[in-house]
Amino acid sequence: MELTAFTSRLGEGQGRLGPGVFVLGDDEPGRTFELAHGDHVEVTQVVDLTGVTLVRTSMKVRTPTLMPPGFAWEVSIVVDGVKSAGVTLRPGTKRSLEDLAANVSKLAGPHTVGVRLELV
Repeated sequence: MELTAFTSRLGEGQGRLGPGVFVLGDDEPGRTFELAHGDHVEVTQVVDLTGVTLVRTSMKVRTPTLMPPGFAWEVSIVVDGVKSAGVTLRPGTKRSLEDLAANVSKLAGPHTVGVRLELV
């Protein structure tokens, strides 16, 4: 596997760090990487959405305080690779995301559902 800004420290400050803790990006403040508009990382799983109305998130988000002008981070719920709900976070944001939800009421059967962190 090629190491990227999102995979260079898996198990240390990225990826699954413990029960109920999965880090997209890096958990250590101040770590910097060269990224471009559209660079992203996501975690997904196949879910049976039969009878499900909403897919919701429960996460804490912290964005770097220093970013190039005009850039921000976007956190999205993706269903089958398509952004279904999202929020844009400016530099220096610390926030709990308990209110991000995607309407999946018209879907049934197995679908790939996940969370994406993208530089926009």
